[in-house]
Amino acid sequence: MDEPPPDQAALLARSDGPVTRGRLVRDLSALGLGEGDTVMFHTRMSALGYVAGGPPALIGALLDTVGERGTLMVTCGWNDALPYDFTGWPRPWQDAVRAEHPAYDPELSEADHDNGRLPEALRRWPGAVRSRHPDVSCAALGAEAAALTDDHPWDDPHGPGSPLARLVALGGRVLMLGAPLETLTLLHHAEALADAPGKRFVEYEQPVLDDGGRRVWRRFRDIDSSGGAFDYSSVTPGGQDPFETIARDMLAAGTGIRGRVGAADSHIFEAAEVLDFGLAWIEERLNGPH
Repeated sequence: MDEPPPDQAALLARSDGPVTRGRLVRDLSALGLGEGDTVMFHTRMSALGYVAGGPPALIGALLDTVGERGTLMVTCGWNDALPYDFTGWPRPWQDAVRAEHPAYDPELSEADHDNGRLPEALRRWPGAVRSRHPDVSCAALGAEAAALTDDHPWDDPHGPGSPLARLVALGGRVLMLGAPLETLTLLHHAEALADAPGKRFVEYEQPVLDDGGRRVWRRFRDIDSSGGAFDYSSVTPGGQDPFETIARDMLAAGTGIRGRVGAADSHIFEAAEVLDFGLAWIEERLNGPH
């Protein structure tokens, strides 16, 4: 994710000068990102300072750092997806969108604006590919891009066989570039796998393209990644976001690397460690006495 950036003067005042592509490469390398890494990244651009060249400069720096054998991945979603509750709209409204709402198209449909500018920039990058799921699509660029995104499961799209599961299987990493810890999307994979009471699910419909390129309506089922897959209120302090709580506990336990990229407090996590820690955290706290 990122935020609408402040003006350039404010960004420059926050840091010790423009954050150039070369500086980004140096900072990313110092943080621990390296040649051949498969990495899912989350970014708050405004936290980095004034990035000379904006998102293309950052993507270029990431590509320089991971090299030809490396791979970048982001979560995209679909900005113009119908809301889950559109089936409660007045019948004429429902009829209109069922008749004419465009199908999700991995090549054309915009990434969710709430995820910031980087997902949209990466999915448009020459050679990038994007998964087929209309609600939780991911885009990837590099050596393992197809292996991460092909045949994204229609149902349980955060679970087995998802791009998140494949990131773990490929020994991937997660990079948080000034992004809030609550945006650690990989923890949705832990939620999907967790054996704990009260798991919440959603079912919804979206128009997609079939194998012949025709627009069809399809029904989907997933954990409730928007409203919350579980009620964490009894196990999180002071209403803190549960993903932030899990990530802070993970860092306190010695999992993850912390450093600076540009002006931003940033982190690298091993994807397998995030999954293992998150899964144990959820199951221990939600299954045990509290």
